[in-house]
Amino acid sequence: MYTYKTGISLIDEVKGGIPPGSNILILAPSMSSGEQLGYALTRPLPGEYALILSTVMRSVDLMDYFSSEQFNRDLIGVIDSVTKLSTPDVNDNTQIKFVSSPSDLTGIGIKFSALIESMFNGEFPSADQALFPPPIRFYIDSLTTLLMYRKLEVLYQFLHVLTSKLKKMEAIGIYILNNESFDERTLSLMKQLMNVVIEVKTEQHGDFLRIRGVTGVSQEWVPFRIHQGTLELTA
Repeated sequence: MYTYKTGISLIDEVKGGIPPGSNILILAPSMSSGEQLGYALTRPLPGEYALILSTVMRSVDLMDYFSSEQFNRDLIGVIDSVTKLSTPDVNDNTQIKFVSSPSDLTGIGIKFSALIESMFNGEFPSADQALFPPPIRFYIDSLTTLLMYRKLEVLYQFLHVLTSKLKKMEAIGIYILNNESFDERTLSLMKQLMNVVIEVKTEQHGDFLRIRGVTGVSQEWVPFRIHQGTLELTA
């Protein structure tokens, strides 16, 4: 069985990584490195692909970020829910699909399926050490944004269907939510869909993370940083 390396030594050294079908929720306050942590977890390793639902950045800016962080952009697909708000006539291409806004969950689902089909059919550049089914990391870069547009119950149902698809595909899902912006009921419902929860906090001396839901892995807070798109524990 394929196992997804996380880049977090606490997980990879104890468990060898995260099994396919897993879903990881990052709970992080604003002005922390939580979003960059999500991208680091999504970074495709040799033989893998990544798919990102961008609700924060335009795809052109996101691709520039990946270049600066030394990601292999050829192996990354993007569902862009930002650009059409200012550029309505922008057109899809093989790697980037556009939806009208983060509220368009139906459109997001359609573009998700289209990009996955492209990856399975070999329409993306071939990954090194190609495997089938291709290992895919999927990242929603802000559940916070989606919850600004859609009711909790609607988003929960959407994510329930999505997480089931990822499990069948033997992919993994990564999601980030600002835990300071929502009540305990919202956080609890989001956690129900997840296998692993990574909490992030920012203190005077930097950012810290704590891992919940991985048997045998310490639940203590540990310092970390993101360097060139890669997570480093700094303890």
